[in-house]
Formats: sequence, C-alpha cells, structure tokens
Amino acid sequence: MAATSIGALWSLRRAAQSSSFIGPFAVNRDKLSFHEARFPFSSSSPLGSSGICQLVQAVKGDIDVLLNGVGDKGVIVDVKHILVMAKRSLSRREVLHTNFLTPPVVKESMLAIEKLADVKAIAQGGYPEAERCRISVGYADELTSDPDIISALSITGNFTFHPCSHGDFLGAILGTGIAREKLGDIILQEEKGAQVVIVPELVDFLVSSLRKVGNVTVSCTRIPLTALEYEPPKIKTFKTIEASLRVDALASAGFKISRSKLVDLISSGDVRVNWTQITKNGTILRTGDIVSVSGKGRLKIGEINSTKKGKFAVELIRYV
Repeated sequence: MAATSIGALWSLRRAAQSSSFIGPFAVNRDKLSFHEARFPFSSSSPLGSSGICQLVQAVKGDIDVLLNGVGDKGVIVDVKHILVMAKRSLSRREVLHTNFLTPPVVKESMLAIEKLADVKAIAQGGYPEAERCRISVGYADELTSDPDIISALSITGNFTFHPCSHGDFLGAILGTGIAREKLGDIILQEEKGAQVVIVPELVDFLVSSLRKVGNVTVSCTRIPLTALEYEPPKIKTFKTIEASLRVDALASAGFKISRSKLVDLISSGDVRVNWTQITKNGTILRTGDIVSVSGKGRLKIGEINSTKKGKFAVELIRYV
C-alpha cells in the first residue's frame, strides 16, 4: 500500500509539472506534507476532469493514508480529528492543543504525526508517568518548549473514616459540570484526598464549585505540577492457561471472579478495554491491552504464548 502510494505520488508530480502545476508538493520518504498547494486549472479542465487534481489533493497530506497505519482501529476517529487539527495548525501557523486523551489515542496519534513533514507534537499529562495527556501540534520551529496547558489541584479533606475511590473523586468533579476530556489523571492520596490534573481555564471554577466528595467536605487549592505526588502502581503478576483470548476468559481469571459474573459486568457496561466500554464478551485481547472493571481495578495483558495442547499461556498483570 505504502509503495503504491509513493509511486503514485511521483507519477502525479510529473503529470502536474507538465500541466503547469505550481505550489509546494513535498514527499520526504514516508513523510507527507500538509503544505497548501495552488491549482491554476478548474475542475472542468482536462486535468481536473481526469481526476488527477483531486487525487493529488487527497494524497498530499492524505489523512486516510496515515490512518491505514493505525494499529488500534478503535481510536481511528479520534486520531483523524487530531490529524485534521495538525493540518489546521500548519495552515494557520499556530500551535493548537487537544483536550486530555486516553493512552491509546495518545500513542496512535503521536505515531501518525511523526510521519508528517514540518510538524512537531508534544504530549503532556503533568508528570512523566501520566496516562491521560494533551497533545500540542505546530511547526517544529515554533513548538520549541512544552506549552503551559496543564494545571494541578489538591483536593483535601478528612478521608480517614470515609475513604473514597478514584470513581468517587471523578464523579464529584464531573458533577460540577466539568466534561471528562477536561480532566487528566486523578492521583489518590489515601486519607489526605487526591490530586487532580486539569486544563488551566477550569482551575478557578473547580476551586469554587467542588464542596464534597462522597460524604466528605473538601477544599481545593491550586498546586504546581512539581508538587504532584505520584508513585508507580503496585502490581501483581501471574500466569493463566486459557482456551481462548476472549475478554470474559482472561478478565475472570485476572480478577478472580466467575466467568458468568464477568459477563454480567460486561452487559451492565462496567467493563472497558483500553478505556473504551465494551458490550460483547467475545472481544479478543492482545498483549498490552488494559482491562478495567468498575470496582475491581485494572488488568494488563502481558506476554501470550501458545501451548502444545493448543491453549494460551497468558501473563496477567494486576494493578493492586
């Protein structure tokens, strides 16, 4: 597919040059240029009616070509929006920013943007190990440092006798009217409360709006990003032998619950794979996939090997 596209690009370039095509059209190995081009002919001209004009326009900075390389097909729509934003940032010559994105979208978007000429992208989540990040895109010579697009808050209260979960804090924040995509990671601090990463423009709103998390009265204060207290999650690794790689089989083994119970949780919308809610228990898992179950935590799928009996030896990494 890639070889065909490159060959087509050079053929189109020669055809365009012989037909008074003017304007930049750059191919740098596997990098596509989003530079604007000008076509001195109309769609009614011989070149336009042959479809070459439209094809050049499509291949040059062709988002669909880049999307062919996206490994996680479940995030294609999100990646496409970010590539469109990258194109817009070049045409306007300004740095643009996304909202907070899930890890799969961040990963696939950064890989796709790497294939674009003249474009630089920076992903930020407030601290090095952050899961949810914002991406900034723009010309490389203009995006020379990390943009100031991440802020942090400390939510404090007496949680000693009323411990609250990640979901409790998230629910309380969303209850103020803030959209999920405006929030980054939530770092739990046990009886002290939690720290939250958020877009800067909503800091004052959350400080004045958030009064309770669960049954605990809280107060919010802005803190520098350097004050975020993150500790790598504790994990427990073990192996299981399963007849299939279906989510109901692996997740039930990973969370130590019955397969029928796991199926019920999927039906009720309490199970997510790579941060996307699933509704089918037949979803096939791969190495690196993250399974989240409400109230149970998270599970990462590690190395997968086939056994001599045709089953699968799967490494499961449980976050505890």
